Amino acid sequence: MLKDFATSIVRTLRERGHKAYLVGGCVRDLLLDREPADYDVTTDAISEEVMRIFPDTYAVGAQFGVVLVPQPERDVACNAPETCREVTCYVSGRGSAVEVATFRSDIGYSDGRHPDQVRFSKDPREDVERRDFTINGLLLDPITNEILDYVGGRKDLDAGIIRTIGDPERRFAEDKLRMLRAVRFAARFDYVIEPETLRAIQELAAQIHQVSRERVRDELSKMLTEGHARQAFILLDRTGLLHEVLPEIEAMKGVAQPPQFHPEGDVFVHTLLLLEKLPHPCPVTLAWGALLHDVGKPATFRVAPDRIRFDGHVDVGVKIAEEICQRLRFSNDDTKQILALVDNHMRFGQVQQMNESTFKRFVRLPQFDQHLQLHRMDCLSSHGNLAAYDFTREKIASIPPAAIRPAPLITGEDLIAAGYVPGPKFKEILAAVEDGQLEGRLHNKDAAMAFVDSEYPLQMHQK
Repeated sequence: MLKDFATSIVRTLRERGHKAYLVGGCVRDLLLDREPADYDVTTDAISEEVMRIFPDTYAVGAQFGVVLVPQPERDVACNAPETCREVTCYVSGRGSAVEVATFRSDIGYSDGRHPDQVRFSKDPREDVERRDFTINGLLLDPITNEILDYVGGRKDLDAGIIRTIGDPERRFAEDKLRMLRAVRFAARFDYVIEPETLRAIQELAAQIHQVSRERVRDELSKMLTEGHARQAFILLDRTGLLHEVLPEIEAMKGVAQPPQFHPEGDVFVHTLLLLEKLPHPCPVTLAWGALLHDVGKPATFRVAPDRIRFDGHVDVGVKIAEEICQRLRFSNDDTKQILALVDNHMRFGQVQQMNESTFKRFVRLPQFDQHLQLHRMDCLSSHGNLAAYDFTREKIASIPPAAIRPAPLITGEDLIAAGYVPGPKFKEILAAVEDGQLEGRLHNKDAAMAFVDSEYPLQMHQK
């Protein structure tokens, strides 16, 4: 329905005497028979005119001639909602919108991200020529299905090439984020980066730090979750961008591993193999947990008498991963889950020896399915032994959910009522009771209180 809504916007602008086209990624995706995530319209109408034509709009970048036109909900009085051409009659999920931008040329990019000044235009060619890559510079008349190609985008789409529009150094100087976008598009579509475009990225890679950390994080997250993460990180390394944005991952290159456990090669190769196995779509926390799970290995590498070892690499990895999450300004919730994935990824090695309480607490970790997925990919990217993975899944299936997360047999209030003084010892006592409950030794409150009386005599904890 969003395409129909965008088409209705184009039609309405045309009826008001304006030029208007679909532009950018939506045109590219339509030509590739992909479902666009969103739709953009470009027009010679300035933002004030767009807002007069579509009163229910949001001026998200009026100084750049950009407004959002949200999809209205279906008019219940409409008799033909599926074929109606009135822009006010289209169905919308709340939050869906089309970006409408005025033809423009950009003047100066002193911050390496945003134009210092824009000049509005009546010429669609001028608007296209200030955009990033040829495959994103195509215009589509959605009414006649005519393609306007001023920059050779169709040819590059057919050839599988990522090429800047015009001089690559100028395009990247205008917006440094475009260097990461070039890598992402090349990986996503399995295209090659045109030689001059690649050379410009390699020369300008160090300037990526002018881009906000949040935007860098978002581009990297898209690379990790769009289904071609391995290729994206190979390209990041080849362009020199990996050295700039994630030197901790670059440090994995050449770090050997014990061949009896990692016949695939060094830590970088192992990580790339694991990225190749990420599901699609993939939760962003799982993707980053996979990328960072062995980030502590380069700092802990040593050759012991028996084999290569990485003593303490999990603890070191958690600290490094935390620094990365802080640097890239992840949310607290995402950071917590990413660090948990790094912190617990080696625990599967002991899962078959865990007692009942330890196992149940382990599988109670938030979003445990991500831990299980990471372990499976980790194994398949190294020794291939899935015994611990299969054991964990089978044991979880054999335990009733209520036995994994049972209601507490006693609480702190019960201890106080029995005469115990509140304090740090309460946590230890309640944990010991829960251990007995999870292991099947304690089944009710009376048994739990009898256990407490036996193991933590009241005279030692009286008021």
